[in-house]
Order: sequence, then C-alpha cells, then structure tokens
Amino acid sequence: MNALSDARPWGRWEILATGRGWQVKRLTVKSGKRLSLQFHRHRSEYWVVVAGQGLLTLGKRTIRIARGSTAHIPIGMVHRVQNTGRELLQIIEVQMGRRIAERDIVRLADDFGRV
Repeated sequence: MNALSDARPWGRWEILATGRGWQVKRLTVKSGKRLSLQFHRHRSEYWVVVAGQGLLTLGKRTIRIARGSTAHIPIGMVHRVQNTGRELLQIIEVQMGRRIAERDIVRLADDFGRV
C-alpha cells in the first residue's frame, strides 16, 4: 500500500516522512481501542508517545505509557498498544529496516478479525 494515511478500526496512521530504509508515521489510537498483537519480519520500530496514555505489550511484558514514553521494538518482537485513556493516544513511530512495507505485519491476535 502506498497511501500517505489510512483509517483503521482502531484509529489511523499517517506517513510523515520516508527515505531509503526508514519511515516516520503518526499512529492515532481511539479511546478503548488497541492494535493487533503483531510482529514484523523486516523492520524495527522506535516509538515516542506524544499524547494520551495506554498499555504497551512488548513480548511478555506490559507497561504503562503516557506522553514522553519511548520504546524500541526490535525485529521479531511481539507487540501491541492499547489506548486506556479518554483522549486520543498518539505515537510517533520511526521504522528502520531492509524492507519498509505495510504488509510486513504478522498478526497473532486481533479484535477486528484480521488474523
């Protein structure tokens, strides 16, 4: 998919910048929603929470996140984020890897039947 933004059942993502082997997105997660439990085969991600609060699952750990929280998600790391607040949860996501593609998502569980 080459779209600059896309609505999802949990909210939306927007591409802010892109280059060879990297991409920057803004993820906006609606209150009470969460992304699929997933991992990526070809990219790592670096997240900075810029608004809202939630829970981040990284492997077997679940941690509380809020504005200013950061996370590194290595290639192959199972992860998921959930908005636990009343306002939108916004995350700046920097993707780095050999192949940056939206289809590089392996879903293990999903609230919206996309497994």
